[in-house]
Parts: sequence; C-alpha cells; structure tokens
Amino acid sequence: MASTSGHDDHALSRVPPTARFHWFSVATQRFGQLSTLASFLIGATLGFGMTFWNAVLAITLGAVILEVMTIFTGIAGQREGLSTSLLARWTGFGANGAALIGLAISISAVGWFGIQNAVSADGLVDLVGVLPAWGWALVVGLIITAVVVYGVGSMAWAAYITVPAFLVLAGWSIAVELSKHDLGALTSAQPAGPPLSLLQGTTLVAGGFIVGAVITPDMSRFNRTGKDVVKQTVLGITVGEYVIGLIGVLLALALRTNDVIAIVTSTSGFLGTLVIVAATIKVNDWNLYAASLGIVTFADRTFGRRLNRAAVTVVVGVIGSVLGAMGVLDSFSGFLNLLGVLFPPIAGIMVAEYFVTRTWRPALDATRRSGTLPADAPAWVPAALVVWAAAAVVGKYVHWGLPSINSIVVALVLYLAAARLGLVRGVGTVPTDQDAPADTPVTADARAAEQPSV
Repeated sequence: MASTSGHDDHALSRVPPTARFHWFSVATQRFGQLSTLASFLIGATLGFGMTFWNAVLAITLGAVILEVMTIFTGIAGQREGLSTSLLARWTGFGANGAALIGLAISISAVGWFGIQNAVSADGLVDLVGVLPAWGWALVVGLIITAVVVYGVGSMAWAAYITVPAFLVLAGWSIAVELSKHDLGALTSAQPAGPPLSLLQGTTLVAGGFIVGAVITPDMSRFNRTGKDVVKQTVLGITVGEYVIGLIGVLLALALRTNDVIAIVTSTSGFLGTLVIVAATIKVNDWNLYAASLGIVTFADRTFGRRLNRAAVTVVVGVIGSVLGAMGVLDSFSGFLNLLGVLFPPIAGIMVAEYFVTRTWRPALDATRRSGTLPADAPAWVPAALVVWAAAAVVGKYVHWGLPSINSIVVALVLYLAAARLGLVRGVGTVPTDQDAPADTPVTADARAAEQPSV
C-alpha cells in the first residue's frame, strides 16, 4: 500500500487507487475473520441441535443473508474508499451521527479485543504455562497491537501466515478425531441436544457475523473494483461458513457434545499453542483496527482533533490488553452484546441511502475522481436517528424471525418511507477538514504485500 504518514491508513480520507490491494490479499483477511474457533462453536451448536442436512440448510440461508448485506456495504466502501464511520456522514447519519457510530464501533471492538485476548490467554496457560493468564493476555494483545500499528499491509502478511497455520493445525486435530467415525453415519445421525428449528439455526449463522458485514467498508475500501468485493465475499463467507461450520456440525454429531473447542485445541504443547495464537491474531487484529478507525472519526468530529491512527492503535491496544488481563471486560459482555443490537440497522440505513435514496450521493460522486471529500456534511439527520432507534428496538425485543435481519429490514423500509415522505433531510452543516488528495506511488512494500493473480 502507498506510504502514509505514521501508518495512518487514510483514516480520514479516501483510499487512493495507488493504495489498493489485489483482491486475494483482502479475501485472505476476510476468510481469516470467518475461519475461527467461534465459527467452529456455531457449527457445533447447530450439530448439537439439528440433523446434518438441516444444519446444511441453515448454513446456506445464513450465508446468503450475510453475502447480500456484505456485498452491498462492501461495494459502497470500495467505490468511495471510505471506512464505515466516515462513509456514514454521507449515507444517512450526518457528521454527528457518524461520530456516534464510530464511538459504538470502537467500544464494541476494543471490548471484544480484550475478551478474546483473555480467552486465548487461558488456553495458553493450560497448554504452555510459564506465565499467568494476565501475562499471556498482555503478550498476545501487544503482539496484535504491533501488527495493527502498521496498517492493512502488515495485517495482510499476518493473515498469510496465521490463516494457513490455523487451518492446517486445527484441521489436523479435527481429522484425527473424525477418522474414528463413519462420516456416512454422521450425516444421518440424530442430534444429541435440544432441537433447534431452521429459523434458530439460520439466526445463529447470520447473527454470528452480522457486525462484520456492517463494518465491511473498513476492509473493502482497499479493494480495487466492485467485482473484487463480490469475489472475496462469496469466497470468504461461502468457504468459511461451509468448511468451518460443517466441520463443527460433524464434530458435534460425532462427539455428542457442543463443546468442540477443546477438541480443536487438544493438540498438546507447541502445536496447540499455535492454534490458539493463530486463531486470536487473525481475528483480533481487525477488532483493534476497527476500534482505531472509529476513535479517529469520533475525535475528528467531536473534538476537532485529527488523531494519528497508528498512535490511537497503540493506546487502545495497550488499554484493551490491560483490561483483558485484569478480567474487567468479562463483566461488560452483556453491554457489548447490547451494542451488537445497534449495528445491523446501520447497514440497512446506509444501503437504503447510498443505493436508493441518494440524498447525499451526488456530493460523493462529484468528489470521487479528485480523491477529495465533499466540502461539508449534514450535522444531523433526525429521521435516520429515529429509524436507527426503532429498528434497534425491533432487533432487541421482537423474537419472531431473525432478530438481526428484522432490524436491518425495518431500518431499510422505514428509512425509504421517511425519504418518500420528505423527512430525510439534514439539520445544519459541518465543513469537512480535507486531507490533501493522496496519490503516492506504490512502494516496494506495497507490491510485496500484493499476491500474484489468482
């Protein structure tokens, strides 16, 4: 990627064409977000309560839902070269609403960053010892912080190493376990746990990554074309959900339990350590990256301060690592889950505004070629905030159907209705503090980060 001052990664500007990556580079990181221990757990939950073929159907429906939302949000991010929290200024939320989105993303992402570090630390204590859990939480957290400081380029290289390592090592322990069973018999076996309906199973799959779909522009802004977004989304979600999810289903049917994480990490010593470390790094780096982008956007609007993304990453990474080591974040898991209810409607509003209503789309279109941002943004869009709140309430309290999808659909429909009634309008304007258009030549490091054509 093009060199940027202090590895700022164009946090408050468009990503220029010279800083875009080959689709395979971004796809590897997308796949890394989906091929996780949590994905094994979702698959195992399905296999504990559903037959194999019902689980296949649930994964299929959930994957399609995720792909549709991810492609729409991803193409918007790719076309404009903007992160989620910055793009939101001109896709329904205004400058102040976008700042709130950035803050919510940051709190959620840094919270899960700390919690996942703590979980990996517990595993490392059991497998390696040497350090107490808090010590391992600090070590892993600071390693990830060092990777994220250098931006998407170094995160791409981390994915090239950790994704194959995780798949090979975890796959080896899984293959050993499944080799003891007849796969044909497993596909016709009855689940051991309480039954799950198709609706419940689909909800698990779609809900497990819906926040990832919302913040897809953070990643897709580094894609070169909309076709690249489609390719990486279909490959990442389809392969990730099916390969990892179905293995979890088979393990649950074979072992008659949904506690398959212990099986995946059961290799002793060094190999088991690598599974846990690889699983944590390839997901948690994007938690920290999203948190840093959100804070930069929030500080820019709220305090008028243009913070350097790399510096923010260091501060947030250290804080998240320390809080995770202290176990403080465990008590906030309920609050973090509540924040998760707020994210799906954001996608519905952004997609409705960007692709259908297009109230502020002309301003984005007019400045895209020059690499600048629109001269100003609405300060508030009251109708969008009301729609956001109403859709979040539906997602939280209406349990019929798929809660996360319900909230997206409600947000999309209500926003379009408000626009039709002439209610979508900005209140006040906020001038945009422009960066100079970035058109730095591609460096040797950037070329090295890109993979050959696939």
